[in-house]
Amino acid sequence: MGILETVILAVSLSMDAFAVALCKGLSLKKITLKNCLIVGAWFGAFQGLMHLLGYLLGSTFADKIQSIDHWVAFVLLAIIGANMIKESFEKDEECVDCSLGFKAMLPMAIATSIDALAVGVSFAFTDFNPDWFVYVAFVLIGVITCGLSSIGVKVGNIFGTKYKSKAEFVGGAVLIVLGLKILIEGIIE
Repeated sequence: MGILETVILAVSLSMDAFAVALCKGLSLKKITLKNCLIVGAWFGAFQGLMHLLGYLLGSTFADKIQSIDHWVAFVLLAIIGANMIKESFEKDEECVDCSLGFKAMLPMAIATSIDALAVGVSFAFTDFNPDWFVYVAFVLIGVITCGLSSIGVKVGNIFGTKYKSKAEFVGGAVLIVLGLKILIEGIIE
């Protein structure tokens, strides 16, 4: 996996956080740079940390299933992607309060980063060359999620939730395509 694929993955993973940030922006009466950065920091930090946690958990048993690792990565990414696509068609509106405090942000940050945990597990079955690049990927995922979530707050305040379902759909589709790429590469090797 290279830098471009990692950036695409990071953007895809951040779509849930972006969608919630849109709703958060809609709930805030006055948007400041500080508001945008607070939301971005919460989502970016959790996305990166959960991804790293998933990688560390997956690494503990990666050598035991090395012969089918590409299938494991594909199944995880396909399930997450399909779930994001399914959610993009759901009509129920999420109720997001305007608080940026710990009690309001923690559950949202955890909820939007569960998929990053699962994708982190799939990273344990992916070859990285050089090995240290896996840690660069975690930073990229956190930083990109932070940036897109910060932008999402502002966009949500301006446009509302008009683009929420489209963002989730595209993010899910990209995760499935990345899963297929890993599967094909694993089968060819």
